[in-house]
Amino acid sequence: MKITAIIPTLNEAIHIEDAIKSVSFADEIIIIDSYSTDDTIALAKKQDVTIIQRVFDDYSTQKNFAIAKAKHEWIYILDADERVTPALREEILDCLKDPLDFVGFHIHRTFYFAGKKINYSGFQHDKVMRLFRKDKCKYNGKIVHERIEAQGEVGFLKNEIEHYTYRNYDHFINKLNRYAALKAQILYNNNKRATFFHILIKPPFKFFIHYFIRLGFLDGFPGFIISAVLSYGVLARYIKLWLLKHNLD
Repeated sequence: MKITAIIPTLNEAIHIEDAIKSVSFADEIIIIDSYSTDDTIALAKKQDVTIIQRVFDDYSTQKNFAIAKAKHEWIYILDADERVTPALREEILDCLKDPLDFVGFHIHRTFYFAGKKINYSGFQHDKVMRLFRKDKCKYNGKIVHERIEAQGEVGFLKNEIEHYTYRNYDHFINKLNRYAALKAQILYNNNKRATFFHILIKPPFKFFIHYFIRLGFLDGFPGFIISAVLSYGVLARYIKLWLLKHNLD
């Protein structure tokens, strides 16, 4: 079975070369870029890849657009800050020799924050569908962390993706601010309002869940930072929603 790897990008110069190398086993590699302003495209052009630039509207539409352009039946989606390990690569290639009746496969991810492996903090059970048949699966949902709808049975791969999701504190904050703005806009479009409960109760509850219930304290100080910043992300979302209501109503 031949496979197309798709890498969505926006200003991923720091990651793009390693990301492309990570999926070099694919028969086709497509970069779907949201008009990066850094060196992402210049670096990608040095590799044997197809580059598509498209104005970003939402994550699902962007990925589905690239999937429709793929030449091959099987798709592997790689976020630019993810890496396919050699063991996972071999498992993918072996799996596609005889995928049985599966239309897609979930893969667990190992998270890294500022270069440190995170074992808890709510990430220990994270899984994503990254390998799937293009005619049986498509992305749905316009909010962050869109999901794939699969028409058929989905399996699991044993090996994990390495996910270098947050390079440092500033990168973490900037990413959560971007997500908070997207989520606030969707809440606003659905005529939701920010209340004192959302601003005073939900953020500390988010911290409590990740630091204590999801064992963030076992990750040491990085676990504390992750829990605190995720709490901030909730606060930012509802402050942005309040500002949208205040400025536009």
